Amino acid sequence: MTDEGLGEIGRLRAEIAALHARVEELESALAERSIGGAAVGAAPSDAVSADAHAAFGALAWLLTPAPALIHWRPDGMVTRWSDGAERVFGWSEGEAVGRRLSELVGADPVSPDAVRALLLDWAENRFASATSEGRTKDGQARLFRWTHAVLRDDRGGAREIAAIVEDAGDPWSEHVLVGRLQLLLQLLDHSRNSIFVKDAGGRYVFVNRAHAEVLQRHVFEVIGKNEAELSPLAPEAIEEVVARERGVMAGGKAVQYEEVLLLGDTSIHFSTVKFPILDGRGETIGLGGVVTNTTSLRHAEAERAALQEKIIVAQQAALRELSTPLIPIADRVVAMPLVGTIDSARAAQIMETLLSGISSQSAHTAILDVTGVRAVDAHVADALTRTARAAQLLGTRVVLTGVRSEVAQTLVNLGVDLSGITTLGTLQSGIAHALRQPGHQRPAG
Repeated sequence: MTDEGLGEIGRLRAEIAALHARVEELESALAERSIGGAAVGAAPSDAVSADAHAAFGALAWLLTPAPALIHWRPDGMVTRWSDGAERVFGWSEGEAVGRRLSELVGADPVSPDAVRALLLDWAENRFASATSEGRTKDGQARLFRWTHAVLRDDRGGAREIAAIVEDAGDPWSEHVLVGRLQLLLQLLDHSRNSIFVKDAGGRYVFVNRAHAEVLQRHVFEVIGKNEAELSPLAPEAIEEVVARERGVMAGGKAVQYEEVLLLGDTSIHFSTVKFPILDGRGETIGLGGVVTNTTSLRHAEAERAALQEKIIVAQQAALRELSTPLIPIADRVVAMPLVGTIDSARAAQIMETLLSGISSQSAHTAILDVTGVRAVDAHVADALTRTARAAQLLGTRVVLTGVRSEVAQTLVNLGVDLSGITTLGTLQSGIAHALRQPGHQRPAG
């Protein structure tokens, strides 16, 4: 191969290495964004400070013992009774499991109607809350709050009811409730995704900080307003958003989709999940949404795809250079050993490389060696003969070497016209033949 060809291959390899490095950078950036979640709007600001009461409530919740957790079958038979349940009601696990719940707490806190309501959509992770009077083991009457869910069998039927039980009359429980709400709000406020809840009329009842920043409003300015009063989108885009949200509430199921919205002259890509908010009876009372801005991810993926395409093109160029090497054998004598399969694209590359080399080397003889060609058929024979004819038009003699007996038989059967083309069995004999031709000057020695 010529020094120029080797230099070109080196350049292609360097370009491929640089492209690979850039793709790795993009993939790392995409992985980090996928793990952390793509930001919607500006970056989150400093943490919202909590007042002393809320902070105390959060700390109180963290310091409370394990909750009272009870499981029972639809017939009322208790199957699980935690240490927390023993602390609240006084019954031990051994005393409680296997007995009816009503015998232990003096009530059936979750009615059959409530169980059926939670079975409306068994695929949803839903829970409800009920408050009922009950009693402890020593006969004390108290008011208890039962936050419960229905656990389902393989057919979707009610297998068990599970509940976390709290003493609703205990002042300490108020601090616990405030603490839970504060921790939940801080969790949502520090999400980099837009999170919001609307009522059935489309008015905001909750937004986290990320969504308020998208709207460029304080959270308190958003509550009670609808999309048309706040959104920076064009009116037709707002109508489309509102119509889709109404469809989600009417359908009664969560919907996930990708959307593109136009903000000024900029197209913004979003990955959106919207879902109906249901009450304890399974009725739709609002809509919730979690929206992720994926614009930067889209741009990075597009750049990565473009770089991958460049890599493929560069690799193909390198492979073509390697698969059609033109080797100067002696002064004005070149050889091209061919290996593998020859298709139409490679046939064109062979002709282009050979004719370019003949011109640059002023070659009087060109050797085409087909020893490594897997099979010679009509397509390969046509490619070889057209290449040879083109070389002859430049005044170059063509020598075809590596013609095995089966190849010769194939060429004869195909009726290939090899007139004007010298055929020899080996590349070595082809080189010796070329060096004996008139016009070749042996170096003085």
